[in-house]
This record gives sequence, C-alpha cells and structure tokens, in this order.
Amino acid sequence: MKAVILAGGFGTRISEESGVRPKPMVEIGGKPILWHVMKIYSKHGINDFIILCGYKSNIIKEYFASYALYKSDVTFDFKNNTFQIHKNGVENWRVTLVETGEETMTGGRLKKAASYIGNETFCLTYGDGVSDVNISEVVRIHNGSKAMVTMTTVQPPGRFGVFTLKGNSNKVKSFKEKPDGDGAWINGGFFVVEPEALSYIDEDETVWEQEPLQKIAEVGGLVAYKHTGFWQCMDTLRDRNVLEKIWQTGRVPWKVWE
Repeated sequence: MKAVILAGGFGTRISEESGVRPKPMVEIGGKPILWHVMKIYSKHGINDFIILCGYKSNIIKEYFASYALYKSDVTFDFKNNTFQIHKNGVENWRVTLVETGEETMTGGRLKKAASYIGNETFCLTYGDGVSDVNISEVVRIHNGSKAMVTMTTVQPPGRFGVFTLKGNSNKVKSFKEKPDGDGAWINGGFFVVEPEALSYIDEDETVWEQEPLQKIAEVGGLVAYKHTGFWQCMDTLRDRNVLEKIWQTGRVPWKVWE
C-alpha cells in the first residue's frame, strides 16, 4: 500500500518558518515533521511514499537526495574520483516526489499523482500533522466498510472542518470544511482512499476537503474513523513550539516507532 502525503502548500500561518522552507520541512526534534509522519506509516508496514510537492519543492528533493548519504558510512576517494557506501542505516523507504505546482489546490495535487498511485487503495495525509492513530486499524475498518473514503476524525477545539454522522453509525451525512464552533468531530487527515474517489476531482483549483468530499459524502461513500488519542497539527508557530516541547520531554505520543 502507498501513502500519499500533501506537502506543497505555502504554510502562510507559520510564515516565520515557511519563509525559508516548506512547512513539512520545519523540524521537530531535529527532524522535519514530514519525517515524523513517514515514520508513523512505516511502523504500520507502509514504506512506499508519494510526496506531493509545490512550494520550495527543491528543499524536499535535496533532503531525500542526501538522506541515505547522511546516514551511511562512506569512503570518498578523491584521487580516483569515486565514493563507496559501506553501511546504509536508512529506512526501507521508496519515495516518489511529484511536482504539482505552487498554486495547485489539494485536490488538484492529488489528481496529478493519479498515475503514480495506480488502481489500488491508498493512504492519504498531510505533511504537517502527527498522531498516534492506529493506521492498520483505519485500513482494516476501511476495507470492511466498502467505503470510497475513510477519514480519521478527532475532537480538538473548533478551528477545523466538521461533519455530521447518521445516528450511531460511522456513515458521514454531510461535510463542511472549517466552520465556526467548538467541540465537533473534525477532519484529522489520515485517510484511506479508493482510486475511484479521484474521479470526483475536476481540476487544479479543486480543494479535496470541499467539493470532492462533499459529493462523496452525499453518495454515501465517506465514513469516519473516530480517533480519541493524540493528534496535533502544526498550523502555526505556537503549534510547532508545542510539538517541540513534547518531543523534549521524551514522552512523545506520536512516536509509535522504536
């Protein structure tokens, strides 16, 4: 299974950091938050990543181009103009970086990755949020639901998109991104998606969290996985500082890997 990560936005609300690098490359504990997200998926056996790049994509590419080199024992033979890697300490990752344009919306970015995703169920998330969500369980629930999209949902104070559920079921009745109000179940990312969902995306200007998810909900294809554990996005500098403070304590809820 592949994990698709949205990593192309401008990150305007964390401009103190995103002015020099894309938000997914802002560091927590000395590592980009994108790395933390990937480690969460890797813990659940998902090591094939498609990263949807846009703003300052060169920084993300340069990071992965050098990633293995930085974690390896290497001999540089300048006389013979060669180098040799003796020991590679990197994760068993396959990383595809897709140029989706600086101005493209989330739905458009996803649509542009269709040829890399292929005709298979895939995971989808954002490159700026961490959680201790059980990815394997989300996939299991999705496979048993016959849904087109399963969306992990959380309950922080209101700033984000809300939806309504049908009675006591997990069937989503309606979805609306970022309304006013507190305490509702909100979109926490960590989706599981069927490839047919991409047909609900029309163009580059399409926002995944708006028309596509709304239409999918209307036809009964969107279900929720309610996550009551840890979840935190990095929307602002304050969020980044909260995550850094948690990391420094050594008791890190989203560090599900060893």
